[in-house]
Amino acid sequence: MKELILGGVRSGKSRLAEQRALASGLHVTYIATATTGDEEMRQRIQVHQLRRPSGWKLIEEPHALAAVLEAHAQPDRCLVVDCLTLWLTNLLIDNNGAGYAIQREALLTALPHLPGHIILVSNETGLGVVPLGELTRRFCDEAGWLHQALAGLCERVTLTVAGLPLILKGESL
Repeated sequence: MKELILGGVRSGKSRLAEQRALASGLHVTYIATATTGDEEMRQRIQVHQLRRPSGWKLIEEPHALAAVLEAHAQPDRCLVVDCLTLWLTNLLIDNNGAGYAIQREALLTALPHLPGHIILVSNETGLGVVPLGELTRRFCDEAGWLHQALAGLCERVTLTVAGLPLILKGESL
């Protein structure tokens, strides 16, 4: 089962992903893409860490997501990736985004063949105004294209709003 959970900031998407992982009954590996760039981000990461069960394995990977998924996906495992937009940001600011196309293609190629339950979490950024600045516009464009491609590969796609899951594709929760 491949799931994509989208939502705005503080929409409940990470909490939903954690609930889905627990409900799977499988061993859970949490793949965190965030990096601690400042104190505020460190605190956000800590809130997520404290909320997760202690028995979950943690892998921190800001760039090579497909390789980590391929290395850890197993039929008896649930992998939670939180979050794709932080991963996208990491790749776009690294070497002017030179490696993003390679990493994106690796993810889209690997995902359909991965065993187990894969839950991908990402911020839906395309609901607002067009941002100022070339990099932020590229980020929104790339996030939108990535979400469209992943939605085509996933059996379930959920949009979270105000903590409520709205199933866009697949069976209800």
